[in-house]
Amino acid sequence: MISIHRIVFHRLILAWLAVSLFAGGLTYFIEIEKIDDAIVALAASEAEHFAPESLDTGTRSAEELNILREKAGEFVKRNFVVIEIYDREEKRILEVVNPKFEHIETELKRFRHRFPHDARSHYEKFTVGEDTVVQVLVPLPSKIGGNAGFFEGVFVVDRSTVADFRTQLWRTLAAVLFAVLATTILLYPVIISLNRDVLRFSRDLLKGNLEMASVLGAAIAKRDSDTGDHNFRVTLYAIQLGEAVGLAALQMRQLILGAFLHDVGKIGISDNILLKPGKLTAEEFALMRTHVALGVDIIRHSEWLQDARAVIEGHHEKFDGSGYLRGLKGEEIPLNARIFAIVDVFDALTSRRPYKAPMPLESALAIIEKDAGSHFDPQLVSLFVGIAPALYAQIGQASESELQASLLQQAPHYFLQTSIKTKAAAAA
Repeated sequence: MISIHRIVFHRLILAWLAVSLFAGGLTYFIEIEKIDDAIVALAASEAEHFAPESLDTGTRSAEELNILREKAGEFVKRNFVVIEIYDREEKRILEVVNPKFEHIETELKRFRHRFPHDARSHYEKFTVGEDTVVQVLVPLPSKIGGNAGFFEGVFVVDRSTVADFRTQLWRTLAAVLFAVLATTILLYPVIISLNRDVLRFSRDLLKGNLEMASVLGAAIAKRDSDTGDHNFRVTLYAIQLGEAVGLAALQMRQLILGAFLHDVGKIGISDNILLKPGKLTAEEFALMRTHVALGVDIIRHSEWLQDARAVIEGHHEKFDGSGYLRGLKGEEIPLNARIFAIVDVFDALTSRRPYKAPMPLESALAIIEKDAGSHFDPQLVSLFVGIAPALYAQIGQASESELQASLLQQAPHYFLQTSIKTKAAAAA
């Protein structure tokens, strides 16, 4: 059985990865934006110290341009690669380039930019080689309103500053991922505890459903004989033959429910036919055969009981096609119905009924083998004959209470296994 701990663990790991990717990606984006804002703010703060007053007047003498050039030269000795000044008509009146970074200026000339027409700073960030470069366009405000011109600065971010930003970024990411992981770990025991409660309630509900199906089947069987032992025995026989065949958990669940309720349609058959000690007339046998269709009709309103349909509808089919309800042949008959047909007849032969004595084991198996290929699936008969003596010794002579206890001990396993496998498939 697949452990519920493994299912919860796998789901939490998937949840942690999904949340980590989302939270980590969001954090990375926010932190990168912060780094960009910090770099731009650094460049813009430098630009604010460079606002030539002559831009307001529109008159620039050669001496004033030389003063601007010297001032710009001081700027490019620090982190600026290029400084350019434009007037309000967007005409360049000054350009100063740091000789050490001419390769950066050459690279950036491939990119054109637009001048901003608002009061905000605009920027573009580039990576040139190992350098982080920010091209900042800062409107220079006029004392008489509007913009007096524009400052363009190409700013090389100090590598140690970039390293500090990146260190802070990875620390923040690590903190976020750790917080998500810690939350996931803390949720594990909570989910396991809640799941235990759900499983306990599910087991109680399942037990109630199985008991109801078992009691209903036994009550119907008692109309056929003195006790409900038949239903318990055929279900236990069916479980063992199903295991020998290698049925999956879902098929076992369907086989068990079908065995419980195989004759549920007999509730609609009158006692004078059902309990008649002698041979039925053709008309009476035709009425008796309707119990199959009645059984299918009874369970059709229950989704849970639909698992029993294959056995209810097909347990009177015969391998050669001479059975009823639909006259199916060979493997057209559902596997569960073929399995159940063998154990149903075997128990009918070896058990006591009001109208007959039990048949010895050897005689019953001889009849089963004789009918292999006509009534029964010959491969299933071969399997059953090999396990029948041990099963008969264990089940055939047990009391009703022993049979019921054994059945309620074995059957829930397959239903819970089916439920857990379904959850595992959903988680995958």
